[in-house]
Amino acid sequence: MTHCHCPGLKIEVPAGARRIVLAGNPNTGKSVFFNHFTGMYVDVSNYPGTTLDISYGRYGSDVVIDTPGVYGISSFNDEERIARDIILSADLVLNVVSAAHLERDLFLTQQIIDTGVPVIVALNMMDDAKRMGIEVDVDRLSHLLGVPVIPTVAVKKEGFDRLKAELLTARPGHPTPGLEEELDQLLNRVGSRGEALLVLEGDPVIAARHGLEPGTRREEIYRRRRERVNEICQQVVRETSRDVGVATILGRWMIKPLTGVPILFLALWAMYKAIGVFIAGTVVGITEETIMQGIYEPAVRQFVEQFIPQSSIPGTILIGEFGLLTMTVTYLLGLLMPLVVGFYFFLSLFEDSGYLPRIATLVDRLLTSIGLNGRGVIPIILGFGCVTMATITTRLLSSDRERKIAIFLLGLTIPCSAQLGVIAGMLATLGPQYVALYALVIFSVLVMAGTLLSTLLPGKSADLFIDLPPLRLPRLDNVLKKTGTKSYHFLKEAAPLFALGALIISTFQVTGILEFLQNLLAPLTVGWLNLPREAATAFIMGIVRRDFGAAGLTDLALSPLQTIVALITITLFVPCIASILVIFKERTKKEALFIWGSSWVAAFLVGGLVAQLARLFNPAGDKVQVLPVVLAFAALTLAIVGMCLFLRRTKPTTNIPG
Repeated sequence: MTHCHCPGLKIEVPAGARRIVLAGNPNTGKSVFFNHFTGMYVDVSNYPGTTLDISYGRYGSDVVIDTPGVYGISSFNDEERIARDIILSADLVLNVVSAAHLERDLFLTQQIIDTGVPVIVALNMMDDAKRMGIEVDVDRLSHLLGVPVIPTVAVKKEGFDRLKAELLTARPGHPTPGLEEELDQLLNRVGSRGEALLVLEGDPVIAARHGLEPGTRREEIYRRRRERVNEICQQVVRETSRDVGVATILGRWMIKPLTGVPILFLALWAMYKAIGVFIAGTVVGITEETIMQGIYEPAVRQFVEQFIPQSSIPGTILIGEFGLLTMTVTYLLGLLMPLVVGFYFFLSLFEDSGYLPRIATLVDRLLTSIGLNGRGVIPIILGFGCVTMATITTRLLSSDRERKIAIFLLGLTIPCSAQLGVIAGMLATLGPQYVALYALVIFSVLVMAGTLLSTLLPGKSADLFIDLPPLRLPRLDNVLKKTGTKSYHFLKEAAPLFALGALIISTFQVTGILEFLQNLLAPLTVGWLNLPREAATAFIMGIVRRDFGAAGLTDLALSPLQTIVALITITLFVPCIASILVIFKERTKKEALFIWGSSWVAAFLVGGLVAQLARLFNPAGDKVQVLPVVLAFAALTLAIVGMCLFLRRTKPTTNIPG
C-alpha cells in the first residue's frame, strides 16, 4: 500500500494501482464521470491547510481521484494548488472538456499536456454543442493534441463504454512549441517535467520546493499556449445554422463587427434616449424641480428659519446656496438618484441577458490597440456605474500592465452613472452635433492615453479568455433586484461624500475662501476655458465627487460652447475621493499621484483646446463650429497614434525561441 504523492494529502493507493486523475474546468460535467467510474464507494480526504475535500474511489484495481474545477494549475488559489499537486502525481489524467466551450477549456488541456503526464480527453456536452450550432472535428482534435479524444454526453452516459475501453491508451501529447530546450535544462535540477514547467511559469511554491527562483516567463508561456489553443480551435470548430434557435443566431451576430457594431449602437441609442432624454428631462423635471425645489426645499427652509436665520453662518451651511439640508439632498435624491437607477437598470439588463460578455468580445480588437483586451471592457462599462467599484474589478485583468492601463483610463475618461446622467441631460438640450463633439473628444483622449501607455509600458495585451453564456431574456425580478442593490450602494457611498463636499464649499463661502479660489483659478476658468468665474466652484466640488461637480454646472447660465467645454473638463477631471483612495490601495503611491496629477493637466488642457479651437474657427460668435474642431481632434489623435505605432515598430523586440 502506498500514498498518493501529494504533499500532506493521504490517499491510500494499492501497490501496482494506477492513479487516474479527473481534471477539468468548472461546470464541464466532471462529477458525472467520477460517479460513473467509482460507483457508490467513495472516500473523502481533507486537503491540508484548506477547507476543501478531495473525493477518490476505486475503479477496478486502480484509484480515481477527483480534482476541483479549475481554469489552470498554479498557485493562484487553493483549488489550483490542489489540482496542480494531484495532477503532477497522476499516472494518467482524464481531462473532461466541454465541446460547447472548447476555446476556454483547451487552455487547461494544453497546460496538462505540457506537464508531460499521459492524457485522454473526454469531449463532453456534444449535445449542447450541436444545439448551439457547433461542430467539432474529433479526429482532427485528437491528431493536433496528440492524445485520444472521446466524444461523450455525460448525462445520457453516451460514449462512456468507449471511454472505459480506451482509458489506458492515454499518452503524453504535443507540448506548446518553444519550451523544450528550457524544460530540458531545468529537468536536471527538478527531476519532473511538470514541476520544471511550473518553475518556468513562476510558480513560487514549486520553485521553493527545489530551492530555485521562480521563473519570469508566465505571461509569455501563457500567450504561446493561448495562441496554440486558438489555432487548434480554428482548425477543428465549425459553426452551422442547422437546428439552432433565434437566440443563438442573435448571439453570433452580436460578436461579429458587421452586425455587432450596429446592434451595440442601437443598444446605446436606446440607453441614451431612456436616460439622457426621458429620465434626465421628464423624470428629473418632476423629482428635482417639482418635488425637491418646489416642495421640499421651501418646507425645510421655513422649518429651519424658525430657529436659525438663513443669513447666519449655521444657516448658510444648513440651508444656504450649498446647504447640507437643501442643495445636497436635492442633488442626491432629485437629480442624481433617478439617473443612477436608470443606468443600473440598463447595466443589469445587459448582465442578465448575457449581452455584456458579447460586448467584450466585440470590442476586443479595439481595446488590444490601447493595451487591453476585450475583458477590459467589463471594468470600463462598470466604470459608467461607479469608477470606484470598477477600479477594484481591474483585478480580473490578466496582467499588471493591463491593470495599470485600465485604472488610468478609468480615472481619466470614464464618467460614473450620476455624472453621465447629468452630462446626458445637459447635452440633450444642445442637439446631436454637440453630443457627437463631446463623444469624439472624450473617445480621442481615451485612444491617445491608452495608445501612449500601451507604447511606453513593456509587454503585450493578453488574448481574450471569456465565457459567452447563452443569450436569454432577462428576468425582471433579477434585474430589479440588481438595480435596487447597486442604487442603494451608490446612495450609501455618495451621501456622506456629498455632505462633506457641501460642508467644505459652504465653509469656503462664509470664510471668503471660495471667492479667493475663484479669483485664483480665473486665468484657467475665464482666460483659458472661457467659462464664468463661478465654474471654479463646480471644479472644487468635483474634487470631492465628479458627479457633484457636474451637478453644480446645471445651475450656471452657460452658452452651448461653454456647456461643451465645461462638460469635457469635468469628465476628464480628477477621480472622486473614494476612487482615488481605492487607486492608492490598488497601485503604488507614485502611480496614484501620477494618475491624480495627470487628470488635472488633461482636463484643463483638453477643455481649453476645445474652447480655443472653437474661438479660432469662429472668433465673432459663440456658436461652436463643430466640424473644424472634430477634424482638429481627429488629426491630433491620428498623429499621436501614428507616432506610437512608429515607436512600437522601432522598439527592439525579444526573439521567442521556436
